[in-house]
Amino acid sequence: MRTDIFARLDREPEPPKIEIPRMSRHRIALFGGTLAFYLAIVVAVLVSSWLVALDWKVMLFRPYQQWPELHAFLDYYVVLGQRGPTAVMVASWLGWRSWRQHTLRPLLTLGTSLLLLNLSVGAVKLGLGRLGPHYATQIGSAELYAGGDIFPSGHTANAVVTWGILAYLATTPRARRYLSALSAFVSLGVGLTTVYIGTHWLSDVLLGWAAGLLILLALPWFEPLITRTEVLTLSVREQWRARRRPGKSVPAAPVAPEPVLLPQALGGAAAEGAQEAASRGPAPGTTGAAGHPGTAARARAHAAHPVRSERTPLTPAGSRRPSHGDRSPRSGAGPSRPVTGGTMAP
Repeated sequence: MRTDIFARLDREPEPPKIEIPRMSRHRIALFGGTLAFYLAIVVAVLVSSWLVALDWKVMLFRPYQQWPELHAFLDYYVVLGQRGPTAVMVASWLGWRSWRQHTLRPLLTLGTSLLLLNLSVGAVKLGLGRLGPHYATQIGSAELYAGGDIFPSGHTANAVVTWGILAYLATTPRARRYLSALSAFVSLGVGLTTVYIGTHWLSDVLLGWAAGLLILLALPWFEPLITRTEVLTLSVREQWRARRRPGKSVPAAPVAPEPVLLPQALGGAAAEGAQEAASRGPAPGTTGAAGHPGTAARARAHAAHPVRSERTPLTPAGSRRPSHGDRSPRSGAGPSRPVTGGTMAP
């Protein structure tokens, strides 16, 4: 039994029993408070309130000019909020977990959260059409319905969801606390970095944080759908494997050898030839039937024997004559058998 740290990398023998988060009263209260904050930000931008004025003050402050030494580092740090790189990193980790724990739930949960993120954030972006700070045209304006896609911040919402899903899928309370703190730090840093670079308004970042948190809090409502999808996917995979698995071959029944039947004409001709040879008697210069009474009988038996077929013999090779254990061996002193067609010895 392995006791080192690498033993945790081995595949578990069976799926572990993981407690799935439920929509508790505490979570429902957090969801309601976050939704109210989300709507308040949207209304504050729509009416061009003090929040829009704060956006312009931060933009005109130009943080990237105040602290230029941070610019090189933050250009790389903001990648932690981009959809492509973060999705690949987190999906790789969750894919390994799915293989190790014999379950598709981590990958399905990630896919569900990203789908909800694209639908909710994308709809608000396209619906409000706000321009970013670099494309603003009128100071103090909310820059809405101008064909932009900057509100809310997609970088910020994606950072909240992508890194927060690790805490959501944690298997122990301790791991959940550590991963929650880590995801909050990363998403907070990504949002402020977009404000520093000047690609987003401050209100964009606030709404992005709220949008990502709403998706994480609403995930328990989608757990039954995730479970049904996992069961359906695994059943389809088993059916596909069963179709690809070769079937068991059934041994063929042994076939009895069929007798070779000669044509009736051929058999009749052979019999007539034997009878004609017997009636003619021995050839001239040979010993008659009285000297060798078995010659004519052997000729008749040979004529009656069926002609050998060209098929492969069914009996093993070797002599076909039966063994005669009680037959005495021939002695060399007895009379020699004459050769057919030769002369008799005096």
